[in-house]
Amino acid sequence: MAATSLEFSVQRVNYSNARDSAALCVMLNMYAQDPMGGSAALAPDALLRLCQDLAQRSFAFSFLAWRLDQPIGLVNCFEAYSTFKARPLVNIHDIAVHPSARGMGVGHALLQAVLAEALQRGACKLTLEVLSGNAVAHKSYERFGFTGYQLDPATGHAVFLQKLL
Repeated sequence: MAATSLEFSVQRVNYSNARDSAALCVMLNMYAQDPMGGSAALAPDALLRLCQDLAQRSFAFSFLAWRLDQPIGLVNCFEAYSTFKARPLVNIHDIAVHPSARGMGVGHALLQAVLAEALQRGACKLTLEVLSGNAVAHKSYERFGFTGYQLDPATGHAVFLQKLL
């Protein structure tokens, strides 16, 4: 899938392609160093093996947004499975837009590419996590149709937890 606007294009990442893998690592490391990504660069050894590891996982896929020959946006996704629907779901694990390209519709175009891939896979939903303090991202996701996850309003919203290993 490739989408194009007058200012940028969105293309699926080929993890085995040197240009794609280098761009993915640049964008992901930029995101990691942003306050919304944790404010710390990724470990060099993780960056070295990242695309090779992703290439070995058939349930992983990514898209890059390009302006001319520069990456300006990235989305990394993983197919999982909804036991309640007995269908695949797609989790948007990372989404990042370069500061110079914000407000141009890059994030929306990346989400459109993910939606098209999810529909092709027969997915029942898209999921993502976003920091509560990231108001710009919240508004963007809401405009795209995302809502807070809950089964019954009386039981509250889902909360994302982690346990580091």
